[in-house]
Amino acid sequence: MLYSTATPEKKRIQLRRLLASGAISQFPGAFNPLSARLIEEKGFAGVYISGAVLANDLGLPDIGLTTLTEVATRAGQIARMTDLPAIVDADTGFGEPMNVARTVQELENAGLAGLHIEDQLNPKRCGHLDGKSVVDLETATKRIRAAADARRDPNFLIMARTDIRAVEGLAAAQDRARALVEAGADAIFPEAMATLAEFQAIRDAVDVPILANMTEFGKSDLLTVFELQKVGVNMVIYPVTLLRSAMGAAERVLHTLRNEGTQEAQVGSMLTRARLYELVDYEAYNRFDASVFNFQISGIR
Repeated sequence: MLYSTATPEKKRIQLRRLLASGAISQFPGAFNPLSARLIEEKGFAGVYISGAVLANDLGLPDIGLTTLTEVATRAGQIARMTDLPAIVDADTGFGEPMNVARTVQELENAGLAGLHIEDQLNPKRCGHLDGKSVVDLETATKRIRAAADARRDPNFLIMARTDIRAVEGLAAAQDRARALVEAGADAIFPEAMATLAEFQAIRDAVDVPILANMTEFGKSDLLTVFELQKVGVNMVIYPVTLLRSAMGAAERVLHTLRNEGTQEAQVGSMLTRARLYELVDYEAYNRFDASVFNFQISGIR
């Protein structure tokens, strides 16, 4: 009821154990707090909070327009609704190294289990679009050092994302991954790898956990979790999958409503009232106040 029963500290320890287990963990992207609860219920290991989703939810493109306050507030709302560890996309850290340090502490305060900081040049763009630019090695490593130095909980995960593969090639991505680990990164997120062999190349370059981004309509093949585990990937995220699915369903319902004058044809594909009430845990609130949940839901609607 209300929020997670697990403290942020426990979630961070849980994340560290997942990464040390040798097994791959799936982190679907939550687009709101209720979807995070659904992710937990379906048995996934963790929750991912995408910067693109946070921006798109505000009607903005993913070009670095969101603020630290917006990201920390929404990410905290999502993280509080699940006992799973949640990792958030912190873009380029919202400024210079001092801003990166503040970002880490604000996201610690918000209850996140970890974050990733990328090496793009502002204004950044979606990692699977063309025309990206990356900062030089000194700037990239300064961001990660600032992040690692700023954290107060040693279990808070500092992940470094590099977009250099699309700009300078795979060998450059290997070199940068090594440098980011040396600067203090606990894990590496190599963005826009094209094939399984490229993930293997990053695995060969570093001995920290690595993350694979299996986003739809992007540069990477949509590899299975089993294929990724074979090359030593530790985490796989599906950042925009649920948002795209939800918005696709919403568009179809609106089309039906507009053209047929009723939503009746789409009702069968909707979450029922009973199921929605189950997700928001109406019955648990009744333990505090018997007048809250004193009704019966008939049928499937």
